[in-house]
Amino acid sequence: MKCTLCPRECGVDRHSKRGYCGASDKIVVSRTMLHMWEEPCISGTRGSGAIFFSGCNLRCVYCQNIDISHKINGEELDARALADKMLKLQSQGAHNINLVTPTPYVMQIKEAIDMLRGALKIPIVYNTSGYESVETIRALDGYVDIFLCDIKYYDSALSLEYSGAEDYYERAISALDEMLKIAPNCTLDGDGIMTKGVILRHLVLPSHRDDSIKILEDVCEKFDISRLRLSLMSQYTPDFYVGEIKALKRKITTFEYQCVTDRAIALGYDGYIQDRESATKSYTPSFKKGDKNEA
Repeated sequence: MKCTLCPRECGVDRHSKRGYCGASDKIVVSRTMLHMWEEPCISGTRGSGAIFFSGCNLRCVYCQNIDISHKINGEELDARALADKMLKLQSQGAHNINLVTPTPYVMQIKEAIDMLRGALKIPIVYNTSGYESVETIRALDGYVDIFLCDIKYYDSALSLEYSGAEDYYERAISALDEMLKIAPNCTLDGDGIMTKGVILRHLVLPSHRDDSIKILEDVCEKFDISRLRLSLMSQYTPDFYVGEIKALKRKITTFEYQCVTDRAIALGYDGYIQDRESATKSYTPSFKKGDKNEA
């Protein structure tokens, strides 16, 4: 069967070859952990039950998870074993199951969730780069409670240079529209933990504050932003970038970040603004087996 799960539609038969994302027909999980560094309404006090999948259909040149996004590293699982990992995270007190870069494995993830009907009592979070097809997002209705969705770029030349995806913004905005149909409003429990909704994430990149502002303005124009939460991130670090793009060899400045945060506030977004101190590699989980917090 030819794979058309993401907008690249590479058409590879993943039973015999690997797609653009690097994935075959086998699930590969690099790490499971109680993740304490997501948004407060996701990590809460007990942690988000993160499952880091290996492989990525976007593969940004500056990715902080490059060891698992540009390579396939981790444990091969079937749907039953994946379901067991979800149950283990739930038993450890996780507020939710946080599927990180899940797009290549949507079919197997749905199979695992189907196995857990009645047993899994916590929300499912779909943590994505935003480079999604509408059809794939639509197929997650009834499976996913919370969409944690990046929108990385507005300008097509920028998305082409940094992620090899000239059509990134049009695809991401269409996917966001579909996510809001599935989870039209943000719902939190009595402890402030999200149980349903959409969080729009945006990482501010050095030298591209104008692109960030265009995203904020366009989303505000196209959608009722009271229905979602914004998460602005300042954590870009050049520690993981080894290329020659000059802009990516430094952190963002306080001025750049303040310009974006000021515009978000002026537009009326509600959500989270990350501290500038987060721009350090210590905020990136290790993917070495046996590290602390391994579930």
